[in-house]
Amino acid sequence: MKTGAVIVAAGMSSRMGDFKPMLKMGSISIVQRIIANFQHADVFPIVVVTGFRADELEKHISKLGVISVRNNSYEETEMFDSAKLGFDFIKDKCDRTFFTPVDIPLFTLNTVNRLMETDADIAKPICNGVDGHPILLKTTILDSIVNNDGKEGLRKAIEECGGDMELIAVDDEGVLRDADTPEEYDELVDQHTRQLFRPVLDVSLMREGKLFDKNGAMLLEMIGYSGTVKDACDKVGMSYSKAWKLMASLEDNLGFHLIERQPGGEYGGTSHLTQEGRDLLRRYEKYVEAVKKYANNVFEDFFGDIK
Repeated sequence: MKTGAVIVAAGMSSRMGDFKPMLKMGSISIVQRIIANFQHADVFPIVVVTGFRADELEKHISKLGVISVRNNSYEETEMFDSAKLGFDFIKDKCDRTFFTPVDIPLFTLNTVNRLMETDADIAKPICNGVDGHPILLKTTILDSIVNNDGKEGLRKAIEECGGDMELIAVDDEGVLRDADTPEEYDELVDQHTRQLFRPVLDVSLMREGKLFDKNGAMLLEMIGYSGTVKDACDKVGMSYSKAWKLMASLEDNLGFHLIERQPGGEYGGTSHLTQEGRDLLRRYEKYVEAVKKYANNVFEDFFGDIK
């Protein structure tokens, strides 16, 4: 079952007095912390909904293998509206999706894995009798949520969607802790420095130099989703010229075409993955999955006693 994630980071952080998504927690930012937790659990695709300071945030996450969806009306809309943009984008790209606002960054990997064990339409973590984030939703119920009028917010829309709900008890106060004020933020940083110890792998295919990696894979994935190279570049934070240069280099080295182009329009019309392109992407994703699974097992053998 393919599991994605929607992270809403469109708000103006008015109570914090600073831009929450990019505040540092140790050496990485809050949004990087959430992305890292999901990626460690092999969650893909990960969609970050941006709005306030969108250009800056999208550049900040452009090399992390995530997709940016922008709420251009963030000043006039609520968090639920940003969530709906993310849900509408991801609903046909995975079987279920996590949802979390960006200001709840300290849920643990164990919580993510616990939630992924359920087959319920809706799964919420509950700690000390209080439910928190991230929430896990099957994509079959997302249309109902997206079409809700939103007058009573996301919680009510989820309750009215008709899906069965399971509350997952976790010993993880991170599901409840937000970063709305500087004082809360300082407490979160203290927790963070003790928690995030994990293996991180970037898997590249090489010849004389780097040939294909997660950025190339994400670009192909997004071309397959969107049907245009321009839209794919916007979503993954890559320049249009760099994307075509990457495609040309790959095709020269591999000896086959990755995309088919239908000319027309300012940016070259539509583009679709060839069968060879889809096969390359599938092989790479399966290979990365196998390498990460092995690496995580070996990590436990060597470092499982370090917390």
